[in-house]
Amino acid sequence: MSKKLYNMIPGNDSCCILLYGDIGDYDDVRSGDVARELLNAKDKHIDVRINSNGGEVYCGIAIFNALRNSNADISIYVDGIAASMASVIALCGKHVEMSKYARLMLHSVSGGCYGNKKDLQKCIDEITGLESTICDMYSEKTGMSKEDIVNQFFDGEDHWLTAEEALALGFIDGIYDADPVPIDSTPEQIYSIFNNRLDEPKTKETMNIEELKKRPQFKDCVTEDDVLKRIGQLEADSAKFKDLSEENTSLKSKVQSFEDKAKQAEEKVRKDLLDKAEEDGRIDAKTRPTYENILKANPEDGKKVLESLQPKRNVMTDIRKEPGAESPWDKRMQEIKENRKR
Repeated sequence: MSKKLYNMIPGNDSCCILLYGDIGDYDDVRSGDVARELLNAKDKHIDVRINSNGGEVYCGIAIFNALRNSNADISIYVDGIAASMASVIALCGKHVEMSKYARLMLHSVSGGCYGNKKDLQKCIDEITGLESTICDMYSEKTGMSKEDIVNQFFDGEDHWLTAEEALALGFIDGIYDADPVPIDSTPEQIYSIFNNRLDEPKTKETMNIEELKKRPQFKDCVTEDDVLKRIGQLEADSAKFKDLSEENTSLKSKVQSFEDKAKQAEEKVRKDLLDKAEEDGRIDAKTRPTYENILKANPEDGKKVLESLQPKRNVMTDIRKEPGAESPWDKRMQEIKENRKR
């Protein structure tokens, strides 16, 4: 089975890693996936392309370090938005360029907690420490002092920079052209436009071969037919990944079915034990929930606890004794004794 590539578009001599989406170990851009794919592509040229609103700080720091410490020839391109933690990743020390339509956004670290004033102070201290770390990252790239960065960008507001502004302040090394977007687009619209291009197939009428050849997957294409053929190969690979995903969904469904049946069986056994204990007077309706919780937490211990309880003698049980037959009460007591011997 071939290994799934979460962010990478592979190529022969070069590849592209897309940091498109939210950053977090349960989101689109996960630190483990990015680090793993950087290791797999260590001998290739890597284009890292960013369109992200940011996300988890610690996950972003891990990606920052993975890019910074990689020996690969890495170029970073901000295609749409590099906001919040994504702006930090973009400035990891590699050559970085922005589309002239893109935006860089810097702001204070956000976070929160619940608790007493000591807990709240710890949260504030952690946020302050993270902001100091991020200031170091920004300062190393731009040459600005930490004090200037704090005063200018960590004031509780969102600061959106155009490519020209980011270049003038030293956040990026250059500006490149990209497919145009409406000049009055908001940051949210720019983010959506570039993300949607991941799913928009290029048609023969709108294809720009020279632009496509800048992408590692299409660098060897000469004609439009070559491009279409390569797209077909990528679609076939995508279909394989989809089949694997559907297979995993089917397995998950079967596992869930088995788990549901096992749960129902456990509930029936628990109900039978409680019904029998309530019937012979070991428990009543008031105490039943307590013993039910014990059975749920540890079925074996719960069963032993119920067996250790003394049944209450029921007068009506003795009255219903058949002449010459064994008393139901005596029979029940004998069963309890035998169970205790086991």
